[in-house]
This record gives sequence, C-alpha cells and structure tokens, in this order.
Amino acid sequence: MNIIEKIIANHSVQQRVQPGDIVDVFIDTRVARDFGGANVVKNLLDHGLEINDPSKTFFTFDCNPGGSDQKYATNQHYCRQFARQNRIQVFDVDAGIGTHLAIDNGLAWPGSTFVSTDSHANILGGIGSFGQGMGDQDIAAVFAKGCIWFKVPPSVRIVFEGEKPEEISAKDIALNMLNIFGANQLLGYSVELSGPAIEQLTLDERITISSMGTEMGAIILFMTPNDALIRELRQLSGMHYHAVEPDPDTDYEKEFEIDISLFKPMVANPGHPHDTTNIEAVKGLKIDSAFIGSCTNGRISDLRTAASILKGRKIAPGIVLKIVPATDQIWKQALDEGLITIFKEAGAMVSNAGCAGCAEGQVGQNGPGEATISTGNRNFAGKQGKGFVYLASPAIVAASAVAGSITVPQEIPLKPAVFEAREKEFHSGNIPSNPKTEKPFILEGRTWYIQKDDIDTDMIYHNRYLTITDIHEMGKYCFDNLKGYEDFSSNAEWGDIIIVAKNFGAGSSRQQAVDCFISLGISCIIAESFGAIYERNAINAALPVLTYKPEQMKEIGLTQGDHIRINLITGELENLANHRKTVINKFYDAQKQIYQNGGLL
Repeated sequence: MNIIEKIIANHSVQQRVQPGDIVDVFIDTRVARDFGGANVVKNLLDHGLEINDPSKTFFTFDCNPGGSDQKYATNQHYCRQFARQNRIQVFDVDAGIGTHLAIDNGLAWPGSTFVSTDSHANILGGIGSFGQGMGDQDIAAVFAKGCIWFKVPPSVRIVFEGEKPEEISAKDIALNMLNIFGANQLLGYSVELSGPAIEQLTLDERITISSMGTEMGAIILFMTPNDALIRELRQLSGMHYHAVEPDPDTDYEKEFEIDISLFKPMVANPGHPHDTTNIEAVKGLKIDSAFIGSCTNGRISDLRTAASILKGRKIAPGIVLKIVPATDQIWKQALDEGLITIFKEAGAMVSNAGCAGCAEGQVGQNGPGEATISTGNRNFAGKQGKGFVYLASPAIVAASAVAGSITVPQEIPLKPAVFEAREKEFHSGNIPSNPKTEKPFILEGRTWYIQKDDIDTDMIYHNRYLTITDIHEMGKYCFDNLKGYEDFSSNAEWGDIIIVAKNFGAGSSRQQAVDCFISLGISCIIAESFGAIYERNAINAALPVLTYKPEQMKEIGLTQGDHIRINLITGELENLANHRKTVINKFYDAQKQIYQNGGLL
C-alpha cells in the first residue's frame, strides 16, 4: 500500500484498502475554526448529538483573530460557550493558524488523521499526516462519532530529479507545479512527492508546498518525513514519531518525473493560482500593497527571508506591507530575533497571528482596483478583497514592496516606481430565495449549461457572506461572483439542473457553496469533475451531484436551456428536446444512503 492507504487502513477496521473503497476512518484530531465553527455547533445541537471525545476535539479561532467583524465575534463566543460546556480546548484569537498549531503542538503527527473546517487541512501531508478539510456537517459528524466515511482516492507519485536552483523557494516549487499540472490534472488524487530535492526540504518548506495541494485539486500532497524532519518535529512538540512510508512495490495510477533544475521564480496572475508565469513576464508591474503571511508562508523562515531583504531599506512611498506570522509562538520568536524591529523600521504593519487577509478576517484585504502581491495560496477574484492579487514567494513580495513594483531581490531599483490611476470594479446583488422541498430519484428540469472549468467556491458563494447560517438567505448570493452569471439567482427556477465542466467547487470547504443551490431549489448538479471537498459537502447535504464524460453532452446535443431527465440510480440521462440519451455515472451506494437519509446528519 501507499501512504494514504496505510494511514486509512491503520485508522479503520480494514487491514487493507484500495482506491474506490468507502471506509469509516477514525479521526485522531477533530477541529472547527471560527469560520464554520458556529455551524458545526448548530448542527450538533439541532440533531441532539454529543461530543465523542473532548480530548481529541478543538476549536481554533484563526480566520478573524481580532473578532473585528460583529458576526465573527458572535460566532466565536457561541463556540466558546459550547466548548466550556463540553470541556473542549479552544485555541483562541491569540494563538494562530490551527493547522500550524496542530503541527507545532503535536496534535497531528506522521501517520495521524486530522480534519478541520479548513480546506487547507491537507497541509498536514507535509509531515506525512492525513489531513482533510471538510464541511460543517462532516465535522459535526466527526465531533459526535469520532469517525467519518471516506472514499479511498487513487494515488500519484511525482519524483523530482536534478538539483534545486539556489534562487528557487518552496513557494516557487508550488507555483511551478501549478504551472505543470494546473488546477485539475491532480484532481482527486493523493500525491506523493519524492526525490533528493524533496528530502532536503525543511519543515517550513514542506508546509508551504503541501498547503497548495488544494489549489492543484489534489486530496493531499504527501512528503515522507526523514530523520531531520522527525528531529525538527520533536524539538517543537517534545514527542517521538515514526514515519509511514509507502511499500517499495506500491502501484500508482500515474507517475511523473520532473527536473527541478529547470524551475524558475514564478508569479501567479490575479484570478487563479494555476495561472502562473515566469517572473520575467511581470517584472515592473506597479503594485499598491504587499502581504506576507497565511498558512502557506507565515513560518519563521519566511519572516527571516523577508527581514533579510527589508533590513536597512524602506517600503516604497504609498505602498502598504502587511506581515502576519502564522502562530503566536512564531511572532514571539520573530520579536526575540529582532525581525519585528526590522519590519517596523522598514514601514511594515505587523499584526497578531492568524490567517489574515486570506480569510477576509484581518489585515491583508485590498480595495477595488488595488494591486497586491501576496504570499497567500489563493488569489480568486474577491478572495482577498476587491482588488487584484498576484501570488509569489516571501523574497519576491518583500523586494516588490521596496521597489513599488514586482521584482526580485537582486534587482531592487534605487528609486521606487510611481503610481498610475486604475479603474475600479464593484458588484452587488439582493435577490430573494425560494423555499426548500424534497427531491425524487428521477429528476426533470431546465438546464444551465455552463461550460467553464475550475469554478471555485468564491465564484459560487463569496466569502463575504460566510457568517450567514440561515439557508433561506443564501440563495440570493449564488454565483454573484461568477462573471456572466451575476443575475443567476433572479433567473433560476425551482427544479433547474446545472451542468458544468471540470473541477466544479474548487477551493474552500464552505458548506454555503452547496446550500445556496438548495436554497434556490436547484435539483441536481452534473459536472465532468468536482472539487473533492465540494463533492462531499453536496452528498452530505443530499444535493444530487453526478459526473459525466465530456463527449456525452455532445452525444445528446445539449444546448443551454434544454430540459433533461436524469435517473440518479441508473445514470440514464435524456435530452427531452430531442430524446437523445446517454448514461452517466450514477449514485454510488454511500451517496444513495445519505440521500435517502435526507443528509449525513
């Protein structure tokens, strides 16, 4: 077996598992954040469920550590009260990012299982642990049962050959991988990275790379811990670990060899993390602001890199540089090493530990038309504000903040760039929703045929609405951040069926991106493929989701607005406009059971 199969087998009643198996997996550590935490508690209370094991259950308030948003503050206190009543430990607003706290405090370890309402929980792959981001219903079920169903994914191995160029950072490795594989070539796979260059990576570097597995569509990016990493983890947590390694005769569905010596410093263009380009193509582009932090690049080595560039320099006039350490312990270490002094003397703003702008809950947001260069993992439209976000390494971000334009440390100019005016964009929408009804196994409805790949959760249901917990309010915000479909909710009809292309629902673990369709009465979503967390959330909410092969829509001559009939049990799909038929992938048994049950809970 490979790494993910061994970990799942070790945490189930199965001695051996293989891709496609549906397995109940015991979860060592169960986490809800301030984002999603209130909905987890609400699900538990609404269904009369109790906590399985408080010692394995945690809350982490990392999205909005300042509680600066009234709804976040309300949700945090709601979770605190529940935690007190149930003897659950809270890593409160002074602690930092939950996944990093799990690594540094030994809440997750090589070979362990970890779930959170954080779509980047698969960052734990960097230490050889199986971490998964899940939706509110999944986490509520784990809190109550200690285990959750999981479909064993197929696995891919990527071997990095050659020697890593000195100027290539861990962030550059992740961006080069996105350049090679895009957002969906690794979709649904457990990916194992190996080779001499991977062996040499530090804990911080592994965290950076594994944290962007979500942006590649992967279930997780695994890196087998070596002796040096085990020692580093032991120094942090004081605990002893043993790595889970793949068997030598493991078969992988796909294997790739990549020459890392050919990698170049990269930047992701605004809108999509996988829209990457050699930095040479964007050098000199004027920026308004810069951000260093997030679960991808908020470690002490990232701050040291930034400080080495900022020391003795000033941030360009009019530029705002915001720096947010990943955890409070890293913040204190940066203070002890004098890094905070360097940042302040350079003119940067340093905030308390947390996710920061990536979660729209703290410093790091930008305004309409604002160009930001960021070390975050996502730059979806609207994700970090209403401006434009480029993704890059800490070194490039720090250098660009000094230059006032995108550049590399070796080419910081003597005089910073000057500003030019930019256009601004604004979006709004206030659309009423429809009530929810039950759905049969045979569905008929008008189609919305949206032939776009990689429609992410911020396009479906933007993060500015995440504090809404009433499903009846969610429909009016559906697709209001998807270009060309901003008026979708006002034109959608009860029973409509959505047909989309690859990787629908990429990105966040937010349940609202499913519930907004239920709110509108959308009866089914059919896609070439789904983001892994999104598919789970839809199944758990009893919203039918099925997959098809690209040629099948041509077989039935589907056009926008055609009415179709779909049998969820057999997969038979008929275009009622011309009576042409095909058979797509049907419900699998676990999906059928959850649907019949009215949802996971």
